[in-house]
Amino acid sequence: MVKEEKEENNVWTIDELVALTDDVQHGTVEYKGKDFKYQYCELTESEEPKFGKVTDKMSEEDKFELYAKLGGKRVLNMILKANDKNPEGTTINEKAWPLLPTTLRYMLSNEIMGIQNEAEENFQI
Repeated sequence: MVKEEKEENNVWTIDELVALTDDVQHGTVEYKGKDFKYQYCELTESEEPKFGKVTDKMSEEDKFELYAKLGGKRVLNMILKANDKNPEGTTINEKAWPLLPTTLRYMLSNEIMGIQNEAEENFQI
């Protein structure tokens, strides 16, 4: 019986998942010895950025560039959605995003996309 209760706590409900697209989530990254706070919201399918299609004729470099732009736009959309829902917590806006150091943008993107551990393993951050 105890095992069943524990398993139930580790299983997402539909309501919890749907709430993620409405709840503002917060995080902090350490950058050059100081903390930077940010906020974001999960996106629904209709809020995802749309770009051109990847084709077999494209070079690997062109594919990578397209994926990088798509990933950056996706993270920015997640941040902007949170800013709309919680303007008092805004730390990054659309104008500031491209002006941030790329290292910080990559750190934020990795944290928001949930791939920070993978990046640390692969790039020894």
